[in-house]
Amino acid sequence: MAAPIKTIKKQQLTEEQIKEQKLENLKQLLSENEDTVNQVFTIMAELNDIGALEAATKLLEAKEDVAHIALGQLTRKPVTNLINNLMGAAGALTAMDPEKTTKLIESLTTGLDEANKAVETDEKVSVFKLAKMLNDPDVNRAMNFGIHFLKGLGQGLK
Repeated sequence: MAAPIKTIKKQQLTEEQIKEQKLENLKQLLSENEDTVNQVFTIMAELNDIGALEAATKLLEAKEDVAHIALGQLTRKPVTNLINNLMGAAGALTAMDPEKTTKLIESLTTGLDEANKAVETDEKVSVFKLAKMLNDPDVNRAMNFGIHFLKGLGQGLK
């Protein structure tokens, strides 16, 4: 009968063996992904031909200057105003009910279509016709919406 194993010896690879193993892994990876490697080299050659690689290299070499310029541009008053306005608009949009916003945008689209049809007919609107239109439920609904919208806007501006 064989003697029992009492110790396990971990095989220590030399630095040269580790490099050789990595080289074999790289060879295998390259051979398995030949098409991908060829595409990468094609892309790199195209980028080199148009000067993009040189530009990227110069950009990386001048990273501190570029960062300084970018920060200078970002802290300009018009840019900070834009960022603040975007944040304010985003805050207002998040406070709105998405269903109501969708309905309002769809109504605006329908209204624009109707307005374009009216412009194409070049029909004159008289005072009598305007008074008659107020009896139309759709016109009345829009007028009611507009008046209350203006009232709310005025209260918000107070």
